[in-house]
Formats: sequence, C-alpha cells, structure tokens
Amino acid sequence: MKILFQGDSITDVGRNAGSGSLTPIGQGYALLCAATLGAKYPMQFTFENRGISGNRIVDVYARIKVDGWNLSPDVFSILIGVNDVWHEFGNQNGVDAERFYRVYKMLVTDTMEQLPHIQMILMEPFVLNCGATAEHWDIFRGETEKRAEAVKQIASECGQIFLPLQKMLDDACGIAPASYWLGDGVHPTTAGHKLIADQWIKTFEEKILIPHT
Repeated sequence: MKILFQGDSITDVGRNAGSGSLTPIGQGYALLCAATLGAKYPMQFTFENRGISGNRIVDVYARIKVDGWNLSPDVFSILIGVNDVWHEFGNQNGVDAERFYRVYKMLVTDTMEQLPHIQMILMEPFVLNCGATAEHWDIFRGETEKRAEAVKQIASECGQIFLPLQKMLDDACGIAPASYWLGDGVHPTTAGHKLIADQWIKTFEEKILIPHT
C-alpha cells in the first residue's frame, strides 16, 4: 500500500529543502506516521511526501498530476488551507472560501476519477492564537474555520475521510500554551507534529487499515 502525503509547509518540513535522500519524507508528522507504521507493520507500506512550503489549494491542484496521480497512491492524505488565508494578509494572494471549496472539490473528484480505488484522508486546517496569527486573530481563526468546514463538507459529499484537528489542538492549549504546540500559531512544533501524527495513525488504522484487512 502506497501512502502519499500532500500539502504545504506543515507537511513539507524540510523534505523539499535539501534534506537529502535519507529523509525524503521530511521531519514532521509524515515522518512520524511513516516511522510508526513502518515499525508496527513491516514491509506493508511505502510512503511519499510531496508537500511544498507556501502552497495554497490552487498550487496543489496545479501539480496534482505529477505530484499525485502519476505516483498511483492507494491512500492520498492532504493538509491544505492555512496559506489560503495567510497569504491574503501579506501580499493579498489568498484564496477566498468559495474558490477554496470549488478547487478543493475539483481536486478530490478529479483524483477519484483518475484513481478509482483511492482512499483519501482530508485533514482539517488549523491555527492557534500566538505568533503570526495574533495580530489578526479573529479574522485568521474565522477564515480558517471556513476552509475547515469546506474540507469537512467535501469529505462528506465525496465519501472520503475527514480528519479533525482543530479541537484537539484547542484542547491541548489547556495543558500547555499555544506556542508549545504551534510555534507561530501555524507551524507545529515537534510536540504538535506528534499530536497530529497520533491522530492520523488512529484514523488510518480505524478507517482504512482494519476494513482493508
């Protein structure tokens, strides 16, 4: 079973920045997922990471053939959405919520058409109130929630798996400050990546691996 991780910097985490052939999976949640599953189920999976820092949904869709379909994955995991909000603050190059929904759904339906047996894990975009998000927090959180709701809706409409993450991170802030989990309010720390990986693995085992076996 080939598992493909796709997304932005939260998925990339160095895999696309000269990390070398020894860590092509990056150094974040994708690595933790690959390490845990590889050790627990030897020889059963191969892993690809094609996340690229700075990507929005339109960027992922633009490269979906070469960084998705051509790889013929069995499981396609995608985490995208925060840059669609964030980039509007910096250079007014965000992707509004309605367009985000349209392009994301097109990505999912086109992928299902190209790979009829694909199973997809659509990960919820998330933010916490610290660092880069603090100045425009109310807008940042509200707009990210719109993208999150779009991802949840698309998963339901397309019969794919939605992986919620925001509440898990919100709850974690009751244990340690937001910056402990997401250093700048967007990018996970090592501990944040561990939370995400654990949730991903739990979902994968319950929704895909056990039914598959």
